[in-house]
Amino acid sequence: MRLRLTVAYDGTRFSGWQSQSHGKAVQDAMESAFQLLCGGRIIVHGAGRTDAGVHAAGQTAHVDVPDDRLPVDSWLPALNAHLPPGVRVMGLRKAAPDFHARFSAKGKIYRYTIWNGPVMPPLLINRAWHVPGKLDGDLLRSACRIFPGRHDFAAFCARGSKAPEPTTRTLSAIRPARNGSSWTLTFEGEGFLYKMVRMLAASAVRCAAGRLTLDEIRHRLKTAGPRMNHVAPAEGLCLVRVIY
Repeated sequence: MRLRLTVAYDGTRFSGWQSQSHGKAVQDAMESAFQLLCGGRIIVHGAGRTDAGVHAAGQTAHVDVPDDRLPVDSWLPALNAHLPPGVRVMGLRKAAPDFHARFSAKGKIYRYTIWNGPVMPPLLINRAWHVPGKLDGDLLRSACRIFPGRHDFAAFCARGSKAPEPTTRTLSAIRPARNGSSWTLTFEGEGFLYKMVRMLAASAVRCAAGRLTLDEIRHRLKTAGPRMNHVAPAEGLCLVRVIY
């Protein structure tokens, strides 16, 4: 039986989603819970990776479990009873046999949070990027309007440990919103490269702070270089939802 899960986690104490040799990834915690319930290794397939420190409100995963192990309605409470406090399965249902958390996905939505005030509220620690200096809201919005569309984002991604992958992606929208000292940038696209959202957020903030011009951003996007050297901190990023 194939199950589809919606998973939320506080990424602060995890090395990201993908399983690691030291066992400190979210996937490791999920697979440990399934192993306790099934008596053998069960592989959990996620919709994509999130980096160390990045959070998720709506990561999607799928898993194949023995049909006779538990009724579908019993899996959610059973899993949450065996997961660490920073990880919770928020929703679970039976999925079609051909559903795949990664390959069936049509896109993802991420939210990046910035606190633009002189003092960082303690309750936002590990939840937002503290930028105490002045930001020009009009420039921030203008920078966000440059990126949507289909582009080569080679200048706005980091090199991962695996072989190079194509860097052309379609970004549907970046929606900036301000509430007092808090800014959120909501990114929606078909897929994102390694650290791409964090580098786009850093570029928009640097532009709003007067350290980067709109023309420099346009040039880097048009020519696919030179690569940006600034990456926004992981703690401000959250995977909101996977689109199917």
